[in-house]
Amino acid sequence: MDKLKSFFDIKFLKFLLVGVLNTLIGEGIVLLLTQPVGWKNFSWGPGAAAFVGTVIGSIVSYFLNKYFTFKNKEKGLKPALRFTINIAACLLIRVLVATGVSELCKATGFTMFNMDVNTFAGYLSWAVGACVFVACNYVGQRFFAFKEKK
Repeated sequence: MDKLKSFFDIKFLKFLLVGVLNTLIGEGIVLLLTQPVGWKNFSWGPGAAAFVGTVIGSIVSYFLNKYFTFKNKEKGLKPALRFTINIAACLLIRVLVATGVSELCKATGFTMFNMDVNTFAGYLSWAVGACVFVACNYVGQRFFAFKEKK
């Protein structure tokens, strides 16, 4: 029980708070970039906007988690490299899990809320993938990217 309490401590709450903030920033950027503005109603495509929003959200996440959540004092590029590796690994795991959930729903015909199978599979796979990403990302940042020195 003590190990569980030490795992879900103030750092976990700070991590969640930072996650909400960087998500709002990243998705806000996506929203701004995909809206027609300026000369000839130019707007970014959804893929490019999502990429820019994700990169900026990740940069916000890096600095807030490094200095606010985990109070990591390590200098140099090593923590940034470990952070980047962690994010890439978490994204890969998310995609694999989400794909598996989606395919399982479609193969079994599993659905709820009067949705067609494909729509439900899309929503469920997104939600499960997001939860898996957050869990993997917390573990990776706490014990790999910003690991405390003993």
